[in-house]
Amino acid sequence: MSDFGAPPVIPTQLQQYNSYVVDPQWQRKFSIIWAAGIGLAVLVSIPHVARALKTRRLLRGLITGVLEDTKTRGYTPVGSANVEPRSSRRPFSAIWETLWSATLWSLPGLELGMGQSASLFVFLIVIAAYLILLIACITMHVPLITNPNRAGFLALAQFPIVFLFATKNSILSLLLGPGNGYEKLNYIHRWAGRGMFIGATVHGALWINNHIVFGLPIIGQQKETSGVAAYGVLCVLVLTSFRPIRRLFYQSFFIIHVLGYVAFFVTICYHTIYASPWIFPPLAFYGFDILLRMFRYRIKDATLVHVDNNMTLIHVHDCDDGWVAGQHVRLRVFFSGRIFESHPLTIVNAPSSNSCLPGGTMTLAARAIGDWSRHLNQYALAEQERNHEKDEQPGVPVQVMIDGPYGGSSVDLGDYESVLLVAGGSGITFTLGMLDDIVARCIKLGRPNGEKTRRIEFAWCVRSYGAIHWFAPMLMDIATAVADTSLDLHISVYVTCLCNPENVPPIPNMDVTVCPRPSVTTLLRDLVTPPPPSLSRKSESLDSDSKSLEFDEGAHEICASSRLKWVGLGGGVGVCAAGPESLTRAAHNAVARVSLTRGVELGGIALHTELFAI
Repeated sequence: MSDFGAPPVIPTQLQQYNSYVVDPQWQRKFSIIWAAGIGLAVLVSIPHVARALKTRRLLRGLITGVLEDTKTRGYTPVGSANVEPRSSRRPFSAIWETLWSATLWSLPGLELGMGQSASLFVFLIVIAAYLILLIACITMHVPLITNPNRAGFLALAQFPIVFLFATKNSILSLLLGPGNGYEKLNYIHRWAGRGMFIGATVHGALWINNHIVFGLPIIGQQKETSGVAAYGVLCVLVLTSFRPIRRLFYQSFFIIHVLGYVAFFVTICYHTIYASPWIFPPLAFYGFDILLRMFRYRIKDATLVHVDNNMTLIHVHDCDDGWVAGQHVRLRVFFSGRIFESHPLTIVNAPSSNSCLPGGTMTLAARAIGDWSRHLNQYALAEQERNHEKDEQPGVPVQVMIDGPYGGSSVDLGDYESVLLVAGGSGITFTLGMLDDIVARCIKLGRPNGEKTRRIEFAWCVRSYGAIHWFAPMLMDIATAVADTSLDLHISVYVTCLCNPENVPPIPNMDVTVCPRPSVTTLLRDLVTPPPPSLSRKSESLDSDSKSLEFDEGAHEICASSRLKWVGLGGGVGVCAAGPESLTRAAHNAVARVSLTRGVELGGIALHTELFAI
């Protein structure tokens, strides 16, 4: 056979674009870049993870869930292990926390779907980087108008991100350390879903336009029909995910979400054979989530206590360990046919080994503000009245299913000499658990991990005096445990409505003030500012008066620093705030404002916030 030489080579600019060869390469580029970003975040979190591992906060309850300890059951007296803390300074941590505080600035009223993101800066950086990466991968070096497959390929590449940040038991929560649970990472899931919608919309719109231009039928063939069906399902998922719908119709949103993604998987696999490889990572993430849930599900006996028409306490029995302070569980109460509803509730107390309260019980609190919580409150009231007629014990016995624990605080309060806990309304369920934990570690356990905490200001904003009774017994036990120890605790309650002032319980070292919600900045500055000598003498006279209680309008003149022993500067300040979004954003701005001016001097200010909203 004669040799005709090398075959001719078509110039690159004249070659036909092959999307089925080139576009999967951009899928891989996109995946490598976002995975590298996660790797960088994990690398930065190593010191935080190491500290949590050392203090045994990292793996507690990860696989086993809530545990019952029959060997050490019983209440351990508090105060026998009181140890004086060692004075210490935190120069390196102070510099890092001061620099980080610049990222905490937040604009009040700005709603960008941040959820419980740690800061506006982090949120904007993460979402901007994600959107820029997505748009660049969709539009670079591609004739998108005539061949819109690239957008479809990139829409498929969002599947791993959507599910990695959606599952309750994400491997990322472990790698990033405490305080980075699903509720903190979920905003990335929502924006990845929107990114998938953007890619699918660009792909579908340009594809339909091309069919119209060339006179081709839009519906008819399997590929076209299944593509339209998949896009329709995706539109339903996106539209039902908006915040107002989640808030008002959460159960409907959840059912549509679960069934919708199953339908989307099926239709997208019919639409293109290139979808199948991207289905397996989501199935793996979801399977891992379900597996851990199977290990952590518990069905327990519990008692409902109707405190008043606004609050129901749930005491889950035979729960001693398996969680850390500040975590929450998803609770399902078997009552009145509502067995299919589960709701996240923060655990009010610390585990028995780390608590100032009687052990063996996990206490949850449900404020009657939603449909489920109102029905639970009414059920508890009706059953309590019926039991009272029969002279039975107070409380309503029920069975519950708990799933968890999840979440937790990113700040270990034991690392800071001064602590500020601020709660609004039912946000006290978080701060009270944190208070119980740090007091028990310092007083009951004798500071086993070298806890440095010396002074705590506990502030709670409520609408009425009657609300103080929700958790008065717990506050009383904790305040009594702190008396005459190395730890100094002051409780400030700010009541926004003047009604039933005679209902104030006599809790030691507690001031009750009638005023609008105080500024978090003012509370923080009062805590870190040395009291004038005159106020110090006034504080001593008040403290010596048999732990007297003040609840007149002049009580706000006594700042926290005048009711707490001054310990100097440089030991650091730990701040935890829980409640509505306005409170958590105010806490962000307060820490940023004070830290940027006095952060290094104070030894650094650390912040953790919990947003009580859907």
